[in-house]
Amino acid sequence: MLLNDRKAGRGWQIRPDGKDKTTGKLQYLTDLMDNDMLHGKVVRSHIPHARLKEVHTKAAKAVPGVIAVITAEDVPGLNGFGIADPNQPVFCSDHIRYEGDAVAAIAAESKEAAEHAASVITLDYELLPVLDTPEKALDKGATKLHPEGNVLHERTYRRGDAEGAFSEAAYIVETTYETPRQMHVFMETEGGLFIPEEDGGLTVKAATQHGYKDRMQLARILDMDEEKIRVISSPIGGSFGGKDELNAQPYGALLAVFTQRPVKMHFSRGESVIAGIKRHPMVITMKTGMTKEGKLIAHAAEIISDTGAYATLGGPVLNFAVEHTVGPYQIPHVSLAGRAVYTNNGVSGEFRGFGGNQATFALEGQLDRLSEESGLDPWELRHLNIRNEKDPGPMAQVVAPNDGPRQVLNDILKSPLSELAASETHPTEPWIKIGRGMALAFHGSGLGYGIPDPAGGELKLTPEGKILAAFGHEEFGQGLIGTLGVMLTEAFSCSKEDIQIQIGDTAQVPASGSSTASRTTNMVWQSIQRMRGPFRKALLEEAAKQTGLDEEELITGTGGIWHKTEQSLVLPYQDLENKSAEMIYASTEHHFPVTPDPVLGGHYLYGSTAVMAEVEVNTLNGKVAVTRVDHAVSAGEVMNPLGYLGQIEGGSIMALGFTLSEDAVMTEGRYATRNLDSYLVPTIKDVPHQQQVTANETLPEGDSFGPRGVGEIGSVALAPAIVKAIREATGSWHTILPVTPERILEETEDLAWLTPTEKEGTR
Repeated sequence: MLLNDRKAGRGWQIRPDGKDKTTGKLQYLTDLMDNDMLHGKVVRSHIPHARLKEVHTKAAKAVPGVIAVITAEDVPGLNGFGIADPNQPVFCSDHIRYEGDAVAAIAAESKEAAEHAASVITLDYELLPVLDTPEKALDKGATKLHPEGNVLHERTYRRGDAEGAFSEAAYIVETTYETPRQMHVFMETEGGLFIPEEDGGLTVKAATQHGYKDRMQLARILDMDEEKIRVISSPIGGSFGGKDELNAQPYGALLAVFTQRPVKMHFSRGESVIAGIKRHPMVITMKTGMTKEGKLIAHAAEIISDTGAYATLGGPVLNFAVEHTVGPYQIPHVSLAGRAVYTNNGVSGEFRGFGGNQATFALEGQLDRLSEESGLDPWELRHLNIRNEKDPGPMAQVVAPNDGPRQVLNDILKSPLSELAASETHPTEPWIKIGRGMALAFHGSGLGYGIPDPAGGELKLTPEGKILAAFGHEEFGQGLIGTLGVMLTEAFSCSKEDIQIQIGDTAQVPASGSSTASRTTNMVWQSIQRMRGPFRKALLEEAAKQTGLDEEELITGTGGIWHKTEQSLVLPYQDLENKSAEMIYASTEHHFPVTPDPVLGGHYLYGSTAVMAEVEVNTLNGKVAVTRVDHAVSAGEVMNPLGYLGQIEGGSIMALGFTLSEDAVMTEGRYATRNLDSYLVPTIKDVPHQQQVTANETLPEGDSFGPRGVGEIGSVALAPAIVKAIREATGSWHTILPVTPERILEETEDLAWLTPTEKEGTR
């Protein structure tokens, strides 16, 4: 299905929240105000590494308008947070590990008073050596950043005899790849409104991807029962994984409880830069060998991941990256090793693709190098080694039957780009070189083996006659509300006016797990499949009771219950509910499908994508323009064509920035990049002139898992496709992202005026 066709599949449907967002009418959580509210401010260390002796707050407390100044000693419960390991202190008490560390927080009558008070807080400290690279942190004499040392997590995997197999390989390539510290750059920076309640509880209105997990963590920090904390968490002005961890919440919550007044928190862009999590920079060394016939036989990969000062999800991200260094290929002998290393750099964490982007960049680069070494066509090489439908997963774990990689590999050949030469010179501007490249990815969804991954939902008929669907998921721009609307109207053959969607409020919705890891579409689909039968039966049973008609004669439809054969409305939903003695209700609790094999982090469901990119490289100034990107995606049934297309296109543009411009540069443990004027995200002018998205909906016979999410898969394979296209255009390989104009010129200046024949001779 070509999704760019507005009539494709279910056709394009306007997002119900689209108009308010595009007109600025929608209130995000950081837009909220309260007449009696205070302004909260976090005081950061601005020091990469030090022994903290004392925080002087007396002068800050004396600033007019200041109501409270709190430090570590004011935390009533656990002075730490983190989804996987709560080792990030709310406030530092003795050890500063990065410049974004919090040492105090202020609540004041005005934003100006809070900022002035923050400026007069001083620290007594003793500087410690700055470990600003994993290599320094791994040095035997390095200062320990945490009691357990400087390695957060290690992951190894082996099968066969990789070293022995390399001796039998006809072609071997070994390359080291480096990827940048990418920022999420969500429009709405971190913050929210925190309101103490009269019963001693707390209402938190702050963006998150997992309200229940936030509630659990805040309860630990506040030493408060979870049930006394209500987290309202939608709508969100973008996240991409960056708001899955706590950020402003501990400080707003503590200040609100401490002052017993509402507190508004909102990080500036600069504060968001130094305190927010980023994509893990990784250095990946790969060695891959194949036979003269083109069969991959040996593969070794070593990953060093810079997790920064604290754990966050550095361990699971590393697991994911290690798993995805094998990709969709059959390789008998594999040796993988990864380490996530603590440093004094900014904290790394969850980011769209979850480590798969980095691994895929390296793996597909290896395939392209082997293609050149052997003379095999890149598509043919991949086709020779692609997994079969019932093959085990990348780490030999049992996975759901999946032929997606082969499907998308074949589908991408239908791209008009595949019929063009791999390289050519611009017909009128000969300094512009044109190149085309392709890449493939096999991307897991869900949290993987060994990690709790629950889901659930509720349906009920409201007194207003609405079918209300409640889920603990969040809307952060991915189009969940629109997709849910499609699923519900189809499940009950009703109109969109008959449904009501409730998300993002722990007081109103069941726990549905995190809105992350491309799991939400799949989890809400599975929930609706489980609830549809019982809920429809409850509706029809009650309707039969009220009308005297046989239940078998009735069906659900627009506005209420219809007579199946007469095709007439017999009972509006509102009348049905109002005359019912009991609530008409259904609920479900279940778990994301997981492999039965005990492979830590190993996945069971995968989506697939193949990407073909065309670039124009200006050899005079080094600028790269991505002129066309075509995607082939296999992720099951397309529920919402416009939402699907938006996710693939949006993820692709985010990957374009990852490849060509984005890098939050750090020097000696401090961000040199402080704002968006020195951090270059793609704009509308950088978007390819054409993007064609083909969705292959074919699933293996008997598949009962439904549509897979596509929140990440549009972002995972573009980097290697662009880098291959640059290689075709310029003759130069790039192993360090982003491929900036400076790097282009540095690598290709001597080639700029060579003819294609001469250029070929330089390879």
